[in-house]
Amino acid sequence: MQQTLNRRSFLRQSFAFSALATLGAATSFALAPDSHAHHALLVGDWGRDGNFAGQTSVAQSMVAYTKRHSLKTDALLMLGDSWYGPLPQGADDRRWKTQFEDMYPRASFDCPAYSVMGNHDYQRMPTSKVDMELAYAKKQGTRWTQPALWYTYEFPQKKPLITVIALDSNMPMGHKDNGVDFTLTPDQQAEQLAWFTAELEKPRTTPYLVVIGHHPVYSNGPHGDHKVLIREWEPLLLKHNVHLYLAGHDHDLQHLEFEGHPTSFVSSGAGGADLYNLKITESARGPFAEKVYGFSHLEVTPAKLTLRHIDAEGKVLHAFSKTPGGVVTTEA
Repeated sequence: MQQTLNRRSFLRQSFAFSALATLGAATSFALAPDSHAHHALLVGDWGRDGNFAGQTSVAQSMVAYTKRHSLKTDALLMLGDSWYGPLPQGADDRRWKTQFEDMYPRASFDCPAYSVMGNHDYQRMPTSKVDMELAYAKKQGTRWTQPALWYTYEFPQKKPLITVIALDSNMPMGHKDNGVDFTLTPDQQAEQLAWFTAELEKPRTTPYLVVIGHHPVYSNGPHGDHKVLIREWEPLLLKHNVHLYLAGHDHDLQHLEFEGHPTSFVSSGAGGADLYNLKITESARGPFAEKVYGFSHLEVTPAKLTLRHIDAEGKVLHAFSKTPGGVVTTEA
């Protein structure tokens, strides 16, 4: 679904979009990646147990997309809920090969796969999948990269353009399974917030700043806006002019902009699990939200970063760019 709205109609909405440079039909930039840029693909909520049809269709589209555009990916960003259901053999379970190593093959993605924890990763079946995922990251030869529950890295690794802060968004909110709350403890929550604040205050040399967590701060999907993240993290996003906040959790693709806000909110949780109906349509709050299987493409140069949402058929559904100074241009 694509809907063309003019600038004035955007600003009449209760949550108006930020000062976008242009809003209109797709242009060539949305459809033709820059071969001189650096590239990462984003996918969340993919590791469904037992039925791999959705994940396979998205993964094959990711492979075909990189081949079609002759892209060399510098990173995969795994946005959480990587593992639904059990991993009976832990870090040695066969699902690591079938649903990660083979599903996103090294031949197409010879790069780190940076991961954050989702709520399903916290389920104990019967033991902690969190511990299993951290253990798998320590294995020799894997691209799976998660040194801790929260960590910082730069992208690309050589001559970096983006400082990325990867967080654990699993906050205690009373979401319990059999009486157990599979989240950070309150002490961990406080520790992470102090660490996050300190990381944001460090000097950086990259032109862009990106924060990643599994749960969206704002979402048009059924989970809705996250009260804890709005209270604890959004003031920091505002203060430090974070360019992008990337998330999964709601099984769809979204891009939300808010008047006067420096951060573009992107959700890419359509990697293979059952899709969710949207609670708020893109015509009410957007500029983009769609219930569809797919992934996202982050492209960056010193002049701009570009984010494209792509469906399982390889079609670019929506794209926007952002300059280091925060000017957003929506092109599709």
